[in-house]
Amino acid sequence: MRKTKIICTLGPAVEAEDVMKKLALEGMDVARLNFSHGTHDYHLKLINTLKKVRNEIKKPIALMLDTKGPEIRLGCFENGEIELKADDKFTLTTKDCLGNRERAFVTYENLPKVLKKDDRILVDDGLVELKVIDIDDIQIVCKVMNNGIIKDKKGINVPGVSLDMPYLSDEDIKDIIFAIDNDFDYIAASFVRKAADITDIRNILEQHGGNDIHIIAKIENGEGVENIEEILVASDGIMVARGDMGVEIDYNELPRIQKMLIKKAMLHGKKSITATQMLDSMISKPRPTRAEINDVANAIYDGTSAIMLSGETSIGKYPIESVCTMAKIARSTESSIHYKKRFRQMQLEESTTNITNAISHATCTTAHDLNAAAIITVTKTGSTARMISKYRPECPIIGGTPIERVYRQLAMSWGVMPVLIEEKQNTDQLFEHVVDKAMETGLVQSGDLVVLTGGFPIGIPGMTNIMKVDIIGNILIRGKGVNKRMATGTLCVCKNEEEAQKNFNDDQILVIPETSNNVMNLLKRAKGIITEKGDLSSHAAIVGLSLDIPVICGAKMATDLLRDGTMVTIDSSTGMVYAGRNHLDNLQVSK
Repeated sequence: MRKTKIICTLGPAVEAEDVMKKLALEGMDVARLNFSHGTHDYHLKLINTLKKVRNEIKKPIALMLDTKGPEIRLGCFENGEIELKADDKFTLTTKDCLGNRERAFVTYENLPKVLKKDDRILVDDGLVELKVIDIDDIQIVCKVMNNGIIKDKKGINVPGVSLDMPYLSDEDIKDIIFAIDNDFDYIAASFVRKAADITDIRNILEQHGGNDIHIIAKIENGEGVENIEEILVASDGIMVARGDMGVEIDYNELPRIQKMLIKKAMLHGKKSITATQMLDSMISKPRPTRAEINDVANAIYDGTSAIMLSGETSIGKYPIESVCTMAKIARSTESSIHYKKRFRQMQLEESTTNITNAISHATCTTAHDLNAAAIITVTKTGSTARMISKYRPECPIIGGTPIERVYRQLAMSWGVMPVLIEEKQNTDQLFEHVVDKAMETGLVQSGDLVVLTGGFPIGIPGMTNIMKVDIIGNILIRGKGVNKRMATGTLCVCKNEEEAQKNFNDDQILVIPETSNNVMNLLKRAKGIITEKGDLSSHAAIVGLSLDIPVICGAKMATDLLRDGTMVTIDSSTGMVYAGRNHLDNLQVSK
């Protein structure tokens, strides 16, 4: 299972249903719609196609709306784009017009008031640089500093200039309401500067019935980086939006800032997305550059929750190849991560804790210590699964939830495989049900050791308070079988040989850390032997062969997991111990 999630931006390149379906099958976990481009009608067409696809393939693909935010953009050009040459004069005007090689409309009407001579203006993430040489009330005359092509509605950055723009425009509010009406799961809030910006969006969501939509804060400038702690508290996660950030902040600082932001998000238990130009060359080429491969891998090594494709899937020539490449890099990189070492390091750095943190931490510790096949969690809000994800365990996290939106939202959480479950009357029924659903994913099977956790009463965030170690199905434990014998009997579970001499009764199955000649008198009267230590050449194995009784060695933690007096069937041909009288044992006896 790939742990790092993939976000794909939808657009003309993938609007056909068959192409979008391939995108989903090859690795898309979250579909992003960029509302800086396109109309509501066009986006609705993409949304309906996506919903149809995810219903067909039964995959919880989340929908994320990326807002325009308080950004400055150019208008449109006569032929969709223009080519500028170094030393040309080029004018930006706040008067609406169709652009050409001499002038272009700019969306921020106060721009002439906040700029001064010699200020730098960067277009399209710095692709073209302009230098201010003259200003009046409505226009800014600039000198073009380098050759480049500018296209419709490209963004503008003015590094070092404080802008007095309101955070939410009327268009942003309309887009957020559109997201509520069309069942979006996430809002990616552009150009977040402080926690109050998140609060503004949260208020709009609450006013229009979108309380359960999560907010991802896009960190794109120095102010956002400086206020990252309060932004993480207010939001549900962050996006390291390296395009505008690389223009607003010295680009040589980007690697350090990326690592810092991802680390802080992880410590807060919040999602992190690494975005912009991850496989940029694949917009026009079928293979990535070596630098891009390393860029994706390094973000994964940093611990990012998700990696994002933008133009690669929205307008690129190779959208399917792009998502396949990203998924392949992710799986390969994840296989080389030392998860236990990273977990121990996180223990040293974590300072604050609460009940949910403590149980989640204990769950991951137990899963690591027991080499669990999976952590299975029950959650109504997604909180429990997200807090376990924070610790980046090596095994999969299977997040069972009865809420469809949470089911989709968990698709963005690192390492989480969401499953949709029914609500049950009590804890035991709920755990049994979620285990059945977990088996349907194929990530776990009968006989696997899993760690179960949840918060009860279910539905209250921060109430994670139960952890349970269990063996799936009626298989109680596994080890190394010595011969092809089978027997049914009650267990005599003993921590040492002295305890065995005291408690063992004839025809029981002896469970003990290891055997020696000191307990030969008991072994001769036993129906079977289960030891925690040893292999096929151990004392217990040799005795079992000579006595022709079933023996299972190397059954880790057998004296902790098995209960004294339990009726079991021991099958040394498979190395398994079953609860109760197994039907295969009945067949053998009847022969």
